[in-house]
Amino acid sequence: MKNTRALLMILVSLALGLIAVAVAGKWINEQTRIDASAVFVATRDIDAGTRLTFDMLKKTDWPSGSMPAGSFQEIEKLENRVLKSHLVTGEPVLESKLAPIGTSGGLSGVIAEGKRAITVRVNDVIGVAGFALPGNLVDILVSAKDENQKPFSKLVLEQILVLAIAQDVGRDDTKPKVVTAVTLEVTPEQAEVLDLARSIGTLSLALRNQVDSDHINTNGRRIQDLLKQPAPVMAKPAEPKMVYRSREPGYQSIAIIRGTSKSESKLTEGKNK
Repeated sequence: MKNTRALLMILVSLALGLIAVAVAGKWINEQTRIDASAVFVATRDIDAGTRLTFDMLKKTDWPSGSMPAGSFQEIEKLENRVLKSHLVTGEPVLESKLAPIGTSGGLSGVIAEGKRAITVRVNDVIGVAGFALPGNLVDILVSAKDENQKPFSKLVLEQILVLAIAQDVGRDDTKPKVVTAVTLEVTPEQAEVLDLARSIGTLSLALRNQVDSDHINTNGRRIQDLLKQPAPVMAKPAEPKMVYRSREPGYQSIAIIRGTSKSESKLTEGKNK
């Protein structure tokens, strides 16, 4: 009887302990629970200009207190929308990263309003050894000859966005790509400058820092600028120095010293007064 009662007490204690653990766990979960809302994120890296499909997206919980502005909670609103900038895996799809509704896919969906896309031919040197990738900013130089057939080089455009390399609008910063053509985003006025520049000479790209917004106004460079030697510093002529001295009675000797040269004259005393 005593053994049965002892066993019963043990079982009751275990049951009460399990109940206490469950209640405590529920209380902790309630205290640490964060209100979340659903947003749609990319299931893989997606290039700019891509038309979105449902298999590229997935629904995930996001803390309600830090919801990204312009995010989507309904996947139907994302159907057939075109990306105008690159998305990485797990990144929320935002309205700011999408082209206007009705935009067709491809490069045209990437071009900003009021801008144009123009393609220039490059080689592995001109194309910055393949490191000018979509999304980068470049400056453009032209090397040509003037009306007197004298070579010159001039910076003609700054902070130009690279839209695509060859036919690829995707961006992979870890893999430089040597291509034969680069497509740039320019204003109509810049397109005129670029078209004229490539018609008179060879274009080169200079890759620049993404956050560098300084503009530089140069006059260009010519051969004489490269070969120019600093002007020699001309020594100032030494001031003549006269020294009076007498060597013979009745005469006075005058020595005139200029630098390292010296001349001497003899005057009869009294005539120099």
